Amino acid sequence: MDKTRTMPTVTSSPHVRSAEHIRSVMLDVLIALAPAILVGIFMFGPRAFVITAITVGSCLLWEWLYCLVTHRPNPIGDLSAAVTGVLLACNLPVSVPLWLPVVGSFFAIVIVKQLYGGLGKNIFNPALAARVFLFLAWSSYMTTWTLPHTDLPWFANVADTVTSATPMATLKEGTTAGIDFVAMLLGQASGCIGETSKLAQLAGFAYLLARRVINPRIPVSYLATVAIISLLFPQGGDAVQWMLAQLLCGGLIMAAVFMATDFTTSPATAGGQWVYGIGCGIITMAIRYFGSYNEGVSFAILLMNAMVWMIDRVCRPRRYGVKPFAKLREKTRDLLSKKSEKKGAEQK
Repeated sequence: MDKTRTMPTVTSSPHVRSAEHIRSVMLDVLIALAPAILVGIFMFGPRAFVITAITVGSCLLWEWLYCLVTHRPNPIGDLSAAVTGVLLACNLPVSVPLWLPVVGSFFAIVIVKQLYGGLGKNIFNPALAARVFLFLAWSSYMTTWTLPHTDLPWFANVADTVTSATPMATLKEGTTAGIDFVAMLLGQASGCIGETSKLAQLAGFAYLLARRVINPRIPVSYLATVAIISLLFPQGGDAVQWMLAQLLCGGLIMAAVFMATDFTTSPATAGGQWVYGIGCGIITMAIRYFGSYNEGVSFAILLMNAMVWMIDRVCRPRRYGVKPFAKLREKTRDLLSKKSEKKGAEQK
């Protein structure tokens, strides 16, 4: 026997080996988000970079401080907090005061993520939950939109800026007039830092698919549901233009690709992922059509996050060799048998 040969490590099942781990997956997500962030910095200037840096740094700091205070292992190296920071920065207007990302990062990391037990145990997407919290608490800051290429101060608060209505506001009025589809594809429109350029977001989507970080079920079902509803029930103008505007306006593609697909807060079953995506699309369109808010993406995904446990329970795959409704039939048979035995005992 060759003593120089290393013996294999024997462990209990399941015997699954993969080069992928949390850090590598999160790194892939950061790479996929890079085009959207870079376009946002190019369109809105250095202040967009400052806000992104503050948001990411705050997320890392809050996670480190929380683990330090609670004497828990420090998970900063897995890059999950960095991903939350970048996603939150993508969902912020460039004109927000610089303290707002710090507050949002605290809510995302401490309240939504760590208080539920940390990575893999939170039931809501941290970045989306923080965005909704900031929107409800400081709506004036979160709904002030700056025109691209406006010269903004790097660090000082923005007192006066050239504001503009977003394409979503135009759609809310029931018209597609004035919406430039090419400008939305390239990012030449008002909006949050990372959600303006649809081409950049689609490039990130293609990268995640190529790396097999996500599967296309949730984004495809989400976007297809929005497309079908808007095509069948247009509220203004040509039906095809209305559908394209609904798909390209707001943060729909960003949310469908990067937030609805979050591993922790989305279904694990294949059938559940289709149901989840369709549900997100229906709620999004319901809010856009009948709600008082222009955009419904964040609320839709958070509502579906709360239903993931039920979706997975209903859509869990059938065990191999077990016929449908076999367990129900067995319970019914036992119940009828017990009733007949009881009736026979009463007759005696």
